[in-house]
Amino acid sequence: MHRRTVLSATALVPSAAAFSASAAAAAPKAGWSPERPFRVQMVLFDGVAEVDFIGPNEALTIAGFATGGAVEVSYVTSTVPRTIQALGGTRVVVGRGWSPRQADLLLVPGGGPAGPDEPGVAHEIKKGQLPRALAAAVRSNLVIGSVCTGALLLAAAGLTRGRPCNTHQTVRDQLAESGAIVKDARVVDDGDLITSAGSTSGIDLALHVLDREFGPDFAVMIAGVLEFEPRGTVWTARGR
Repeated sequence: MHRRTVLSATALVPSAAAFSASAAAAAPKAGWSPERPFRVQMVLFDGVAEVDFIGPNEALTIAGFATGGAVEVSYVTSTVPRTIQALGGTRVVVGRGWSPRQADLLLVPGGGPAGPDEPGVAHEIKKGQLPRALAAAVRSNLVIGSVCTGALLLAAAGLTRGRPCNTHQTVRDQLAESGAIVKDARVVDDGDLITSAGSTSGIDLALHVLDREFGPDFAVMIAGVLEFEPRGTVWTARGR
């Protein structure tokens, strides 16, 4: 937290000041502002992989600081607020339950190689509650995204059938069997569905979203603060 305080007080201030004049031009359709922030909800569950949500959270949280609050990030569960235990044992207190109508981007991380009887993606698919909640969340102006094996949860919800998307290389065949059109790209943007490949590609997804909503200069600035170099192909639907 101290590092972010230092960043917001020093390194980000000149960039944020320069950005303020160009933000509207970069994203006139969205018109995000501290009064109407771009709201990102990350859906956590027991067995979720830490890097899948922590990486994007860092990029988006720093973007929130840089814009004075025009990006808002929160963790949610698919039911009620509770403490979840991630794949590596990290415990996260999630203060919000299911509220997709208060989100502009609903982001679903992946989770571990565990089987259907252990915490993780396969177990969430077996239970069925989270896929049903994701299917019911679909509405106009809501973007749903995934990181790594989170795409399998979207597939279980019926959200990837006939849609371009991607996931971790080890389960691409499984995603294709669900009816998805798998693209060999780091990030796949099909409008209201944005998916990414393996775990660290979640940062690339977050930076792509910032590029899409706030413009390329802003996304480059956030990548610089992270000292992260985006790599791989970003596939976008024709006509975007």
